[in-house]
Amino acid sequence: MSDNPTNAAVAEEDTARVEKEAARRAEPGGLGQLLRSGAGHNLGLVLALALLAVIGIATGGERFASVDNVMTILRLSAVIGVVSIGMTFVITGGGIDLSVGALVALSSIWCTTVATQTMANDIHWIIIVTTALLVGAGAGLINGLLIAYGGVVPFIATLAMMASARGLAEIISARKTQIVSVPGFTDAFSREILGISVLIWIFAIVAVIGWVLLNRTTFGRRTLAIGGNPEASRLAGINVRRHTVLLYVLVGVCCGIAAVMLISRTTTGSATHGQLYELDAIAAVVIGGTLLSGGRGNIIGTVFGVLIFMTLTNVFVLNNLSISAQAFTKGLIIIAAVLLQKRFSRQPGS
Repeated sequence: MSDNPTNAAVAEEDTARVEKEAARRAEPGGLGQLLRSGAGHNLGLVLALALLAVIGIATGGERFASVDNVMTILRLSAVIGVVSIGMTFVITGGGIDLSVGALVALSSIWCTTVATQTMANDIHWIIIVTTALLVGAGAGLINGLLIAYGGVVPFIATLAMMASARGLAEIISARKTQIVSVPGFTDAFSREILGISVLIWIFAIVAVIGWVLLNRTTFGRRTLAIGGNPEASRLAGINVRRHTVLLYVLVGVCCGIAAVMLISRTTTGSATHGQLYELDAIAAVVIGGTLLSGGRGNIIGTVFGVLIFMTLTNVFVLNNLSISAQAFTKGLIIIAAVLLQKRFSRQPGS
């Protein structure tokens, strides 16, 4: 009986030693910790983009490395990039939006109707921009109300909006392309500042505002909290429903901005604008390191995700590879990104 206290003490020491060793092994090393951090993920994206650039130069030569081609990649990235910034906020907040492409189409149609263009000619071309933003924000508001107060699952609510918005765009336009004939509008968005297209500047400004909003404001902190645990956020005093509505209004505004950019590039409003934008935006957000389950967002990663996909598309086009091959490759990249997310999220310290 006298040995029992001693044996118990030895057992406790062994247990403590084992637990300490397990904790030491669970702590991520320098490289592992870097890879799991936002900076490490962004570094990986930079390396991936650099690798694509090397492949592009090796296969496309001067055609790929020319300044004009680089500017083309950036201009093509700008429109979907703005949509992806808005999508980053929604996914970070634990939601999803499948209607972004349809909202771009609806906004482009509504702001290029004869009535809207007549008002723009009589007053100012800013009428076109304002209309596009209001249409996007209004559709986003409907999505948010259905999800936050109607209890509709985000996937279903935005899927219904995707069908409805695209259908409404076709009804308004009678399935015809609407040509923009407001000189001031096309002149304002077709010019360059410091040799860089206005569209690229708009993308950069939206990205900077998005980064500040997510990382340096109460709105961003609440978005992260709601995405991580909505019930705990509610108990902490955050109005989860109202904030959810604001997130969908935000992505709607981004769709309106993207519609204006697309109109300025094509000089048309069309019900076919924004096809598959929802898939491209979600793919860029996932590649950028934002968790699909919510609670973690990465605006810089989203920007790099957009650039990676557009650079990949450019390399495929320059080498005359099929659209099917592009889609297949993008699918593999998305799957790899999701698997890496799941792997790191399961490990301690992630």
